[in-house]
Amino acid sequence: MRLAFFLFLLWLVPPAASAQQTPSTPTEPVVVVVGDGQVNAVPDRAWITIGAESRAPSPREAQKRNADLMGPVQDKLRGAGLPADAIRTTGYDVQYEWDFVNGKRVGRGYVARNSIEVRIDTVDRVGEYLEIAVGSGATSLNGIRFDMKDQAKLEREALRLAVSDARAKAEAAAAGAGRAIDRIVRIDEQGGGGPPVPMPYLRAAAQTAAADAAPPIAAGQLEIRARVSLTAALK
Repeated sequence: MRLAFFLFLLWLVPPAASAQQTPSTPTEPVVVVVGDGQVNAVPDRAWITIGAESRAPSPREAQKRNADLMGPVQDKLRGAGLPADAIRTTGYDVQYEWDFVNGKRVGRGYVARNSIEVRIDTVDRVGEYLEIAVGSGATSLNGIRFDMKDQAKLEREALRLAVSDARAKAEAAAAGAGRAIDRIVRIDEQGGGGPPVPMPYLRAAAQTAAADAAPPIAAGQLEIRARVSLTAALK
């Protein structure tokens, strides 16, 4: 009796292999395409990185000299119309420097470095602010980058164009196969274009320009791109 009951239980329990489900295959034909969208816009905001560097035998003196350089820079920038929240410190350090002379390490003294990032909401005044910075004590202008105040809106428009482009491609592919689009199954956003590359701005060029006139700055255009992968089911 026990043997019969045990065999009955084995019959009720499915084998382990039957519990594993194999991946299901698509039940309908689909087409997968990639769409791109791009929006060009004239920048309406700029960022400048301004630095001051000073050296002295002691760290205290190096800091004082640096403050004497950077203080007037910030004061004159604010006096030219920049709001307080448009200027922020991005780096400050004091280090001891060494040189190697005839294979021996020789101390050079302390160097203090201070850098600030300046936001300019009026792009046509970028050259003017560069001239003010160099003329009032800045020792380096590390770069200029441009962007948009409402970049999120432009990114959404580029994404819309990318989806529209992908759908048009899917419809063309379906028509080529003698079919038609039934419905959109999936849309995945992929990586778009990277951020604008800062324009290099050398100190020597800045000093020359400051001695004559404000340097001409061309903002050009920014390209905002989007890319999507679209999967559509066919009729």
